[in-house]
Amino acid sequence: MALMISVSGIRGIFGTDLNPENLARFAAAYGTWTGGGTVILGRDSRVTGELCEQVITAALQSVGCDVIKLGIVTTPTVAMGVLRHKAAGGIVISASHNPAQWNALKLLNDRSEFLDADQGATVMKIAQETGPTYVSYDKIGAVSYDHDISQYHIDEILKLPYIDRETISKGNFRVAVDAVNGAGSIIIPELLRQLGVNTIDTIHCTPNGIFPHNPEPLPEHLTEICELVKKTGADIGFVTDPDGDRLALIDENGRFIGEEYTIAVSLDFHLGKKSGPIAVNLSSSRISEVIAKKHGVTCHRSAVGEINVVKKMQAVDAVSGGEGNGGVINPDIHPGRDALVGIAMTLQHLAEQKTTLGEYRNSLPDFHIVKSKVELGTVNADEVLAKVTQIYANEKINTIDGVKIDFEDGWVHLRKSNTEPIIRVYSEAMSEKRAREIAAPVMEQLK
Repeated sequence: MALMISVSGIRGIFGTDLNPENLARFAAAYGTWTGGGTVILGRDSRVTGELCEQVITAALQSVGCDVIKLGIVTTPTVAMGVLRHKAAGGIVISASHNPAQWNALKLLNDRSEFLDADQGATVMKIAQETGPTYVSYDKIGAVSYDHDISQYHIDEILKLPYIDRETISKGNFRVAVDAVNGAGSIIIPELLRQLGVNTIDTIHCTPNGIFPHNPEPLPEHLTEICELVKKTGADIGFVTDPDGDRLALIDENGRFIGEEYTIAVSLDFHLGKKSGPIAVNLSSSRISEVIAKKHGVTCHRSAVGEINVVKKMQAVDAVSGGEGNGGVINPDIHPGRDALVGIAMTLQHLAEQKTTLGEYRNSLPDFHIVKSKVELGTVNADEVLAKVTQIYANEKINTIDGVKIDFEDGWVHLRKSNTEPIIRVYSEAMSEKRAREIAAPVMEQLK
């Protein structure tokens, strides 16, 4: 697969598509875009992370950027670093849920947000056309270190007015953790201890970048922690991806409750503390709308992508939001996905409600999302989507990101892939069977 280049950065398999040459070129372009300002640099635990860090550090210095290195930290911790140091931006060296042979640059602006389309396009133009602006020998950037950024991140979570260590401690939780040997391996158990959790059972919490199972937190990959929860009698299990921005939950029965319901827990808790609109992306479950209705607020929808949700949240002054892949976004701490704050909010909610995760999940309606795709061959994806829009013109249609068709008892969302000649088809209903039935005629139209 070729190097994947998007507005948010570059991603590829190290040693083939992703190499020191293009890492340096894109990092120098990004540093030029910041105007030679201070850049926060953190990485997940991947084996290639340190090498990539060395190349990127030198490239940033070469365009006059001072670099503050964080070492192995979660993506949201890098975001906290940008805010703490009032930096010009930040770079996360992480390929998120991709396998271990992958790595990537993910780029943050001075507001600790991932770059939007315009900002990303400017960086790409520098990298691919105009070229970076290198400085003379006497203006090369300096390198320093922030060794306690993880504790700072924890402290800021503990300072949130609705997170109370005493309440969580009284809940007497036993917690299991699977951090897939990623960046959350150390900070998540430490957060739990400082939240007052006395018994913590960990698996795969050695940050060596050797992922013991597929790192995307999907049910078929999480059998070990489900068994651990049942074996130890844990009250809850927390699972993160390698860079710690996505959170999956396992209930006390060892049941994976679905990343969509991670968002439900956080939204329900947050809206119980402060009222206001919420925002999620178009492919996220209707469970968010159920939670919004419960609290008498509006659920807004954005295009898929973290920065798109963040921009929508800012536009409507949302108090909370997220993406259905377990990406909790709490703007009270920073404008991005954060598994750590999601963990704190979940424990606080269960402690206050004096309920178990399983009981809470059972109190919510069931929604099932089915993910499919249709091969396009040489057919133009935009023409196909336009035709589908015409065919379903009498239904409730949203075209801000592909085509989403809302029916009475479910929805279908079609988006073209940026990397393959396919259209991704997501559908949701209150049973898997019905979700497939809703999608079937739409997929036939695509074919």
